[in-house]
Amino acid sequence: MRRPRPDPVGPGQESVWDYPRPPVLDPSEEHVVVTHAGRIVADSRRALRVCETSHPPVYYLPPHDVDRTCLAPSAARSWCEYKGQAAYADLVVGDERLPQVCWWYPQPTAAFRRLADHLAFYPQRVERITVDGETVRAVEGDFYGGWITSRVVGPFKGGPGTLGW
Repeated sequence: MRRPRPDPVGPGQESVWDYPRPPVLDPSEEHVVVTHAGRIVADSRRALRVCETSHPPVYYLPPHDVDRTCLAPSAARSWCEYKGQAAYADLVVGDERLPQVCWWYPQPTAAFRRLADHLAFYPQRVERITVDGETVRAVEGDFYGGWITSRVVGPFKGGPGTLGW
């Protein structure tokens, strides 16, 4: 499969096609807020972005910046060739339980040791995520948890026909 043509990059933007493979960790001081049903689930200025070729960045938030009282462990697990085994949690707000809203790596690989226990949220599974006040858009599809803002340009892996990128 051929690599798609990257979208033009404007001032203050970065192309996901300039991100490396394997991915890298990029500390971020951007203000990240995750909300659902009027409740602040996470609020951080200490995120770690994972940047990987063709993927919108995924922001992982330190556990102390997440309200873990509204998270319930899930039996779900997945494997990342770079980061290791991921664990998942459901979000419970009032009478609502949303399955597998976030994930983390309890014992990441050596290259991603700093990611241990930091949580990432699927933007399509919560009411709203903002980065520096801008509402995050979800990547197309339901497998990748990338966060699309005006800061990044694609095209992005995740939608139909992109699996081989």
